[in-house]
Amino acid sequence: MLKVAIVGATGIVGQQAIVSLTNHPWFQITKLAASARSAGKPYAEALREANGASRWWCPQELPPEIAQLTVEEATAFDPTSVDLIFSTLDAGVAKELEPKWARTTPVISTASAFRYEEDTPILVGGVNMDHTALIKVQQERRGWKGFVVPKSNCTISGLVVSLKPVLTHFGVKQVIVTSLQAMSGAGRSPGLSAMDMTENVIPYIPGEEPKVESEPLKILGTFNGQGITNAPFGITATCTRVPVLDGHLVVVFAQTEKTCTPEEVKEVMLDFGADFCRLGLPSSPPQLIAVTDDPFRPQPRMDRDRGDGMTVTVGRLRKDPILENGLKYVCLAHNTKLGAAKGAVQTAEYLVKYYLKWL
Repeated sequence: MLKVAIVGATGIVGQQAIVSLTNHPWFQITKLAASARSAGKPYAEALREANGASRWWCPQELPPEIAQLTVEEATAFDPTSVDLIFSTLDAGVAKELEPKWARTTPVISTASAFRYEEDTPILVGGVNMDHTALIKVQQERRGWKGFVVPKSNCTISGLVVSLKPVLTHFGVKQVIVTSLQAMSGAGRSPGLSAMDMTENVIPYIPGEEPKVESEPLKILGTFNGQGITNAPFGITATCTRVPVLDGHLVVVFAQTEKTCTPEEVKEVMLDFGADFCRLGLPSSPPQLIAVTDDPFRPQPRMDRDRGDGMTVTVGRLRKDPILENGLKYVCLAHNTKLGAAKGAVQTAEYLVKYYLKWL
């Protein structure tokens, strides 16, 4: 078993990381770290103080062995005490601490701090695993024994998975997206109040649209030996927050280079990622994309946990009557599983087995 640490363990994504790693066949949680106010306390006590009466975000029971672990201070955490670090910190703190840990130890991050660095890949399971080659460039440039590999913004996880087979088979000229994002994506602090969200939609999420418009181009781009050449199309986005607990829904309008029918697109989506799923990574689902013909699906409550939260569900797949070679659909991804904690665990599984070759 490989020893792993979760840093930022009292937050929503940190808690989901605990759920994803509990009883994992390869990884054992041996260290938890958070802010100075949580340091020195048993994890259960630190949760209560950090999150108030809610304590534990996840529906599963907090494992007793985790509840009793003493939380360490993130700034004083010794990265050499574990084999692998899962960082679920805010971007500002991650920017400072993750490079210190990466000098000796691999870091898988859910923060945005390193996503836009030229020598840093943003890996999404089954979509761009060839970008793993960029890690060696990062290590050589920075003199690190470890590395930092961040997850994508949670909103785009379903978008890039669904777009990849379209790009591969038909090409893409431009994409227009509108997101309907769940409340858990805002985190617990500062989070959203009941008064903000009940019977309401927030039509703007600060800083979100630039991420949605830029990150997919890097993820869907091409490794050129020293960096990533972005995918050659543009994305324009509107991002909104809706009163849903988990599950980011994205409405997609895409203009393809080649003419294609919805039936052809459905076929390539259903076939996509079969080789990746056959790798047998513990966190991978049986299929990366499920396509529904029900015009009322996907819905967050009904579809977000498909593939234990790791399958993207696509629905309302149809031709667009205005865009030349226009295609439109709705996709749904679980934002704190595929889009964050469990997606990070899946990335770690791939890197441990196929890049680090520890298994």
